[in-house]
Amino acid sequence: MKHLPQINLFYWALIISANTMGETAGDLISQTFNLGYGGGTIALITLFLIALIISICSNSQKPLLYWMVVTLASTAGTTISDFISRSFFHLELGFTENEGYTFGTILLTAALLFIFGIWKYHSKTNTIENGLNKRTEFLYWIAILTSSTLGTAFGDLLAHNTPLGFEGGTLLLLLLLSVVVGLVYLTKISRELLYWSAIILTHPIGATMGDYLTKPEGMNLGNINASLLLVVVFIVVIATGQLTKNRQFN
Repeated sequence: MKHLPQINLFYWALIISANTMGETAGDLISQTFNLGYGGGTIALITLFLIALIISICSNSQKPLLYWMVVTLASTAGTTISDFISRSFFHLELGFTENEGYTFGTILLTAALLFIFGIWKYHSKTNTIENGLNKRTEFLYWIAILTSSTLGTAFGDLLAHNTPLGFEGGTLLLLLLLSVVVGLVYLTKISRELLYWSAIILTHPIGATMGDYLTKPEGMNLGNINASLLLVVVFIVVIATGQLTKNRQFN
């Protein structure tokens, strides 16, 4: 059985950093590198599946591999979401781009609920706390990929279909995330339910933050500069977490 990395402040900081980096890197691959949403999705899904197979075949949880799969899931989720919302619903079916975000969000919510249903059918225990076998680890990563895709679609929905925009959408999602954190400390609600609630919220947070960094409506850094900045932030968070961990054992 494999256990997740210790779920603490640094874990969630890395999750948000990876999701934000995934948003900008996904746009970098599909837009700046001109692979398109379809080509970018194929390339990133291939890399994700390779990393997923390596992770499942590994006998122990390796932190570097874990965060690599998280980042690839977030990056692939960005291009998949854009392909569903913009290419499929908008360009192929003729809906408006804003309607594409709405239909994409509904479709991906249903897909995520379906995956959770399969997971609960195969595992009656709290696998987040008790560990993952090979089957539940596979379902865990598919749920992470799907929630990443949903997060991008929902983040776009908030930013484009509501008056909140990128900045307001991010603030609202951070507020909702703080409510989930409060429930962890103040209630006895299932920790697995709260974990996935937080995971689902961190993906659109990363999507809206990434768009705020890259788009003209935000800081207008562009995909390349924003991606480089977020790689540095990701490394700093990892280094800070490792230094803190080392000091605790000294």
